[in-house]
Amino acid sequence: MSIPSTMRALQQTSLNGPQDLRLTPDAPVPSPGPGEVLIRVTAAGLNFVDISQARGTFAGGPQPPYLAGIEAAGEVAAVGEGVTGLEPGAHVIGVGIAGGAFAEYMVLPAVGAVPVPTGWADEQALGMVVNWPTALAALKPLGGVAAGQTVLIHAAAGGTGQVAVKMARHYGATVIAAASPGKHEVVRALGADHVIDSRGGDIAAEVLALTGGAGADLVLESVGGATLEASLAATKRVTGRVVVFGVAGGGAAITNWDLVYKHQVHLIGLNIGTLIQAAPQIFGEVMGQLFGLVSAGVLGPGRPTVHELAEGPKALAELEGRATVGKQALRP
Repeated sequence: MSIPSTMRALQQTSLNGPQDLRLTPDAPVPSPGPGEVLIRVTAAGLNFVDISQARGTFAGGPQPPYLAGIEAAGEVAAVGEGVTGLEPGAHVIGVGIAGGAFAEYMVLPAVGAVPVPTGWADEQALGMVVNWPTALAALKPLGGVAAGQTVLIHAAAGGTGQVAVKMARHYGATVIAAASPGKHEVVRALGADHVIDSRGGDIAAEVLALTGGAGADLVLESVGGATLEASLAATKRVTGRVVVFGVAGGGAAITNWDLVYKHQVHLIGLNIGTLIQAAPQIFGEVMGQLFGLVSAGVLGPGRPTVHELAEGPKALAELEGRATVGKQALRP
């Protein structure tokens, strides 16, 4: 495969948000180092991490100017020293937290480059290494979901929320899905048992009413801000769990007084990157279960909304404003 020296890419030029992404026609094509692979990107996934990095709120995030995007799928173009099991021409999906996915070529850690399932287009695999394992980790090893329990899923129409609804239903849980009114039909079609208004209603009161006053056994909380307080109030006392893995709605404060006297629940933080690094055995189990769900047909090829690379700033702004449904992608 002939590899050019320059490429088209989206460069983040400030920490003022995705509106300051700029399309550059001559970014240098990176070279894979030891343990890395270079892929020709055919599809890049949009994630809230991209927005956090663009606004400088992602802990340890890159400083501008940097090539944006963390998730990409494509064809292996070259491999670095020490890489085995991956050859040029293979199609993989992976994550590089340092960025570079919104480009024609990207370097990925070889150990985290997952083969695109046979018969799937590259773009259909987007989410397999970010959204899907996040949802599964929140539900299973951390959230301990079990048949007969009730799960409240916030942002249920989003890339992580949709797959979480499918998984929770597969594991026998009753699903209460929170989404804005225009997205309710999408969530119902995924199999949610109840759908509530994430913006205009009293989330805690609705969940308590639907559970006979008991509250949800498990809450998947990816919004933050005032929604975290509502989530805690909607959770079953003593045995209920709240897994927090997003800050899309901003920060929120909770004190030890709250946990002792107001919200006696299990509060669990999840960052998929930290899980991979600090608990690789658990992440390996999650990925094994994930591919089992794919093999069993519980999870099928994704259907992302695909935008051209130049539309990246607009697409990210829509994601930040929660105006999107499902997974969003860019085509370099």
